[in-house]
Amino acid sequence: MITLEAKGVYFRELNMKIKEYVRNGEKEILLKNVEGQRYIGDGIQENCRIIIEGTPGNDMAAYMDGAEIIVHGNAQDAIANTMNSGRIVVHGNAGDTAGYGMRGGEVYIKGNVGYRVGIHMKEYSGKKPVLVIGGKAGDFLGEYMAGGVIILLGLNMEEGGEIVGNYCGTGMHGGTIYIRGNVETYKLSREVRQVEPDGEDMKLIGTYVKNFSEYFGYNYHDIMKGYFSKLYAYNKRPYGNLYAY
Repeated sequence: MITLEAKGVYFRELNMKIKEYVRNGEKEILLKNVEGQRYIGDGIQENCRIIIEGTPGNDMAAYMDGAEIIVHGNAQDAIANTMNSGRIVVHGNAGDTAGYGMRGGEVYIKGNVGYRVGIHMKEYSGKKPVLVIGGKAGDFLGEYMAGGVIILLGLNMEEGGEIVGNYCGTGMHGGTIYIRGNVETYKLSREVRQVEPDGEDMKLIGTYVKNFSEYFGYNYHDIMKGYFSKLYAYNKRPYGNLYAY
């Protein structure tokens, strides 16, 4: 394992060092004292692991294709932007637009996320992106979602707290959102329908909840005891009437 000290290092310099080590065959890199440097892991196609201690900046793992990033802390906005494959594990919260345009791979976030998470997620070349969130999500979850899976667990919430914000699924025309709990109808966009998951849905949820439990030390069976809702796109062409008469 290579250890890099990130404190006070400009983001371009830090990313150049990371990519140089990866190109030279390094399989595991530890970044210490990360303090908001942007674009960590962007575009990396090699099979490697990057361990981050601290808070990475925006667009971590954008266009990443195969690597694994583990964050021991919080993450900022737009992690996994247009990510193709690989895995991200965040031992904290994440900001807005996590999973923006995500096309493959898996993202596991222990805590809460901000607004517009999963926006424009899509399935691409046979890949199905998966985003698992342990806490709650803000407004516009799954906005314009075209494919993939979002699982929202609502763990460790305050009493009376809301697992998801308003306008959930706005413009959604593909993919599936599973929420551990029932969502009030007024929070859902008109493109979305809420139903009870069937056996195949629960099997799929269980696969990713098992991973989540192993990464973050939760009891898998306790999580799966909760009631889940399935949200899916009712209208495959939500804006068709804007372009056809």
